[in-house]
Amino acid sequence: MEGRRIVLSLGVDLAGSSKRKTGIALMDEGLNCNYMTVYSDQDIINVVKDKRPDVVVVDAPLSIPKGRSDIEDRNGPHFRKCDIELRKMGIKFFPVTLGPMRMLTKRGIKLSHDLKNLGFAVIESYPGGVQDILSIPRKKDLRALIMGLKKLGIKGCSESMNNHEADAATIAYLGILYLKDLVMPLGDPDEGLLYLPKKLTQT
Repeated sequence: MEGRRIVLSLGVDLAGSSKRKTGIALMDEGLNCNYMTVYSDQDIINVVKDKRPDVVVVDAPLSIPKGRSDIEDRNGPHFRKCDIELRKMGIKFFPVTLGPMRMLTKRGIKLSHDLKNLGFAVIESYPGGVQDILSIPRKKDLRALIMGLKKLGIKGCSESMNNHEADAATIAYLGILYLKDLVMPLGDPDEGLLYLPKKLTQT
C-alpha cells in the first residue's frame, strides 16, 4: 500500500528582471525547507514541474487594478482592493504602478498564467505582510528574519540564505497555511486576491 503523498508548497520571491536573483523555497507540511536562487522564468517553471507542489506562492502582483487597461495605463487606479486593505492594516508595500513594480507585475502575471496553464495552483502573497502578522523581522535584518523563521518551526534555514531565499521561505510557509485553510484572503476575487496568515496563527 502506498504511503500518503507529502504536501508541498513552493515560494517564489520573484525579481522584476531575469538578470536579478529570484529566491525559491520548497517546504513540506513538516516545515522542512530547501531553498535556492534562480534567474529565468524557465528556471522557475523547471523547478515547479520537477517538484510538483500543491501550491505555488508568488511574491509579485498577479493582477492589475480594475479600471486599468494595462499596467502602463497612466489614467487608471493605482491600487487594487487588496492593496487598499493592506494599507488599512498598516502594512507597508509598493503599489503595482510604481516604476520598477510595473516590470515585476508584468513578469508575475505572465509566470502565473504559464504555471496555471500547466495545471498548477498559483496564489499571490507578500512576505513583508506575512512577517508583520507573524511578528518576525523583515529582510532588512536578515539574520533576525532567519531566526524568526526558525522560531516558526521551519527547518533547513541557515545563515547562508540570502534575503530573496528568506522571503521565499516566508511565503512557502504561507502556502502551507493556505493548504491548511489558515489564511485570510484580501481583495476582490474578480480583480485578484492576496493571501496572508490569519492573525495569531500558529501551526
